[in-house]
Amino acid sequence: MSNQLRAVTLTHVRYFKGDQLGHFLAWISLVPVFISLGGFFSHFLFRRELQGMFFALGLIISQFINEVIKTSVQQARPETCIMLEMCDSHGWPSSHSQYMFFFATYLTLLTYKKMGVLFRNQMVLLGLVIWPLALLTLYSRVYLGYHTVAQVFAGAALGVVLGWLWFWVVNSLLRGLFPVIEESFFGRWFYVKDTSHIPNSLKFEYDNARAARRHSSYKRVD
Repeated sequence: MSNQLRAVTLTHVRYFKGDQLGHFLAWISLVPVFISLGGFFSHFLFRRELQGMFFALGLIISQFINEVIKTSVQQARPETCIMLEMCDSHGWPSSHSQYMFFFATYLTLLTYKKMGVLFRNQMVLLGLVIWPLALLTLYSRVYLGYHTVAQVFAGAALGVVLGWLWFWVVNSLLRGLFPVIEESFFGRWFYVKDTSHIPNSLKFEYDNARAARRHSSYKRVD
């Protein structure tokens, strides 16, 4: 065992003291963590949609591919890695950029195809929030000194390609298995479901919740 200390860098982002833009971009750099721990965990807890689960699985596979490429290529980070204590890890391609552009691409395709609670009129929200967040994350990794320009663009390009490819795999090859998963022991135990075949699942759930209120067999007994 080595006597050298290492840090868990999941939420460890450095910026220069007094640099307000750097402070802001440091928080932006943590957006993938917030999406993973907050977004997808909450989604499983409250929605349990198969589309969301396979979305999350795709992000995990994408990050695994990123680590394989980094380990194989072993391209160094920029010289600022000495100050950031990150020189013992590789920089090409940027995992943050890859994550965010995979996320933005897959979510855009889900929205365009109007699956689940997503509708095409929400494309404006994607254009104003999600894609700017992806671009800001890309910029933050260069500004804060964690990556070179080439490394973040490589991550972004790989994220777009993998996001599109995984969407095709899920919705062209795997979607036929969704009813099987729903009826499996796992699906029944955790109430896993697929509503991507319902044109407007929000309205469907709203109407059924109101109808259940009027049905005596659905009323809670406290």
